[in-house]
Amino acid sequence: MKFARVVTIVVVFCSISAAGIGAQSKASEEVTVLLREFMAGAGSGDRAIFEKFFANDVIYTRATGVVITKADIMQSLGKPAPASEGKSSYSAEDITVHEYGDTVIVAFRLEGRTVHDDGKVELAHYRNTGTFLRRNGRWQAVAWQATKISEAPKAQ
Repeated sequence: MKFARVVTIVVVFCSISAAGIGAQSKASEEVTVLLREFMAGAGSGDRAIFEKFFANDVIYTRATGVVITKADIMQSLGKPAPASEGKSSYSAEDITVHEYGDTVIVAFRLEGRTVHDDGKVELAHYRNTGTFLRRNGRWQAVAWQATKISEAPKAQ
């Protein structure tokens, strides 16, 4: 009798827990899609993708501790990268999203991959945290913090 009750409790608990797994609000889903689109296009330096992603009043703290504005970000896109820097691409992993009405906080692990002309691949890993606001029906990052990590830690 006790065993049947314990099994029932475990089954009910697992059912409740499983129902919440993967359940994402519309806002969380929209911001996650926006983040993935940004990561996919950021390596190309496409001005439109940066314009869409960052709010005009964004406060961006680089991994070096330097605080920059959207104007700084957009100005850096106008500078051609030296050919020796190679081709870069970015991805977001281990994404955590917390929603607070018209505000969403995102934390994730960013992997930057640069392929040089000689075929050498250079990896860089960061933990990033961004704050997004929904204004006029669209999400944009208003605060951003990047922290360089020496190796890619496993998700907890």
